[in-house]
Amino acid sequence: MKHGGIVVGLSGGVDSAVTAWLLKDQGYDVTALFMKNWEDDDDDEYCSSKQDLLDAVAVAEKIGIDIEVVNFAKEYKEKVFSLFIDGLKSGITPNPDILCNSEIKFDAFLKHALSMGAHKIATGHYAKVTERDGLFYLLKGDDGSKDQSYFLHRLNQKQLSQSIFPLGALLKKEVREIAKINSLHNYDRKDSTGICFIGERPFADFIGGYIKKDPGEIVSSDGEVLGTHDGLNFYTIGQRQGLKIGGVQKGNGKPWFVIRKNFESNQLIVGQGHDHPLLLSDGLIANQMHWIGEKLPKENWVYAAKTRYRQPDAPCEIDTIGNTATTIMFGQKQWAVTPGQSVVIYESNVCLGGGFIEKAINHSITKK
Repeated sequence: MKHGGIVVGLSGGVDSAVTAWLLKDQGYDVTALFMKNWEDDDDDEYCSSKQDLLDAVAVAEKIGIDIEVVNFAKEYKEKVFSLFIDGLKSGITPNPDILCNSEIKFDAFLKHALSMGAHKIATGHYAKVTERDGLFYLLKGDDGSKDQSYFLHRLNQKQLSQSIFPLGALLKKEVREIAKINSLHNYDRKDSTGICFIGERPFADFIGGYIKKDPGEIVSSDGEVLGTHDGLNFYTIGQRQGLKIGGVQKGNGKPWFVIRKNFESNQLIVGQGHDHPLLLSDGLIANQMHWIGEKLPKENWVYAAKTRYRQPDAPCEIDTIGNTATTIMFGQKQWAVTPGQSVVIYESNVCLGGGFIEKAINHSITKK
């Protein structure tokens, strides 16, 4: 490629396909890079990397750009998947998509692209980057239902300065329409779900290959034994499906949700109803905070936070600010605040950064 060109991460999906098409249409020198990041069971029915590559190659040929395949399986296993498994073993619920972005797509991939002579990289994320006075800001994508700034909150200034998100100002339906009009064959391809680069598969069965089962009791918040769990590491706060106690009719007859994991007694504590009091938190403590800008957020200033993707922004105050432990309190109680997940902070449509949730703060529990 010519020096100063753009390398697009082409995954086989419609978002990256339209990203490449838009840049080529705007006159950029574009090269595609397909990342192979998982090899352990690549012939498994749930791993679609072979079809992904075929789709990516077809798109590159249609657009008229070169495509290179690069293998980051070693980096992915060391920097993303191993930390994901270690987190599950320790009892938390990590989000591998966030590490996947900071460690693979915007680190290993970015470095490889720069070594090819690229000026910048581009991905199909629904987000925006803007520069003001030499500082780069990460903004929400215009499509509120698809905004992915949550997953990008750990990017730094250098990474943002070398990244382009052409889909930031588009709606998903517009992206599919662009693909269809320009005869990109994957215009109606289903969005990918599941663990980053591993695909959608039965979670417990897959994780069971890496974590030993340790069965114990499923107990109601009132102390009544309701069933047996496979191991606390296989469950997360707020989980409803897969408990195998759906037929147990007690109290108000509402569905059962995981509300706590007691590692001392190896008991999975469940409660009835989506809005069970023990699922609602007043705040949280987060660690390993990462702030995108040069200045830390102000204390006693109202910001907004998400404790999980696709969650509405929740007004909050950051009571104790630091790069280690930070206390964040909400204006209204938040549902299923889960250790290991990320809390991401916003000021209007600007993503300021975030950290990993260490524990939830629930005053109704604290006062007991």
